[in-house]
Amino acid sequence: MYYQVISFSHKTCEQAMREKLAFASDEEKKVFLDQLTGFEFVHEAFVVSTCNRVDIVMATRDNFSSYHAVLGLISQKSEINFYEIKSTAKRVDDEEAVEHIFSVVSSLDSLVIGESQITGQVKDAFKFSFQNGTAGRKLNRVLSYGIKCAAEVRNATNISQNPISIASVAVSQAHKILGDNMQGMMAIVVGAGDMGILAAKHLLRVGCDVVLIGRNLEKTQEAADALGENVKADTIDTLPKYINRYRLLFSATSSPEPVITRDLIENETLPRHWFDMAIPRDIDDMDIEKLQLFRIDDLRSISNDNHALREEQAVRANEIVQNYKEEYFSWLRALSVEPVIKQMRTDAAASIEKEMQRAIKKGFVPAEYEDNMRKMAMQMFNRFLHDPTQNLRRSSTAKENANCIESFKQMFEIDTDMIDAKQYKNDHHTKGYNA
Repeated sequence: MYYQVISFSHKTCEQAMREKLAFASDEEKKVFLDQLTGFEFVHEAFVVSTCNRVDIVMATRDNFSSYHAVLGLISQKSEINFYEIKSTAKRVDDEEAVEHIFSVVSSLDSLVIGESQITGQVKDAFKFSFQNGTAGRKLNRVLSYGIKCAAEVRNATNISQNPISIASVAVSQAHKILGDNMQGMMAIVVGAGDMGILAAKHLLRVGCDVVLIGRNLEKTQEAADALGENVKADTIDTLPKYINRYRLLFSATSSPEPVITRDLIENETLPRHWFDMAIPRDIDDMDIEKLQLFRIDDLRSISNDNHALREEQAVRANEIVQNYKEEYFSWLRALSVEPVIKQMRTDAAASIEKEMQRAIKKGFVPAEYEDNMRKMAMQMFNRFLHDPTQNLRRSSTAKENANCIESFKQMFEIDTDMIDAKQYKNDHHTKGYNA
């Protein structure tokens, strides 16, 4: 079994391409995952699709085949040429794939280093696949380790101090432009999801009043009530009224098409500062002199400043990721040997039983000696297997012995693919022979 991640992120492709690659709905994601795991060489898969990245995380039998399968399916879904997709995709396999997953979950690969949302987004992505039957034990194992890694990164560094997100960077940029004039201003937030609510919280902190706009008034009103008395709720059909009255707007909906278009603008003389935090984009391109429009990729310089401020913490965080990666593979190699040892002892016991019955049937062993003969045979096998199994346990943790267990399985014709190795975790490094 191998790990693989195919990644399209802010580091490898422009926003326009990420918009085409993004999954517009859960149904689209489900269709893609069903197709991908339908190939016999893909065990499990889940998709992380956010404003900054589309990552396909897999457990596979064959990384070459899975790589080309992903490129083909992504090309088909996005209607982008296969070779353009290939030139943009970042492929990482096995140890590099696990390191990538740990870095993503720890927010070290984000546009804004230390942002607080990505851990939950990856967990939700796995949960979606798990519930739809396209991800399970193999990927859960590595993600669980990744979440422990992310927790240590947060605890051991200042990288997540005063958590930063795209929403907070957008509000920070608005404050940089408007200064103290933001206090008392009315800001329009389009989208009552996590990003919109986060933007509203940051706007309230700098003294703005907020109109929160969503498609479902009941849900939007509930979110507005939770935010406090300085937040008003309204529906998307009232949007033209607000964008022609107020200059400050932050948009983060899940709409596959722009929700703010040129034809909604009536008053072009109003100075406007708009922040589009959505993928695909919420705000259409429009040539209006007094409109200052920021998209996600426009915030890259702020992200770079943030990275410079946290460079020392990021170095420490990367060391933690490296340590967790090494620890994970050491644990994985050690754990994988226990089902082999267990099966080998089970096979030995079956051979003893078979030969005991044959010996009794042919009269080689009197029936009254059966129990003592069986115990003696088991003791002999335990004595014989003790040193080899202890050596196998010790060697299993070393990277250079990675093929040793596979050779052992072939030699003794042992198949452990359907066995959950976690049930043997307490057996590791225990004594295999009791004299």
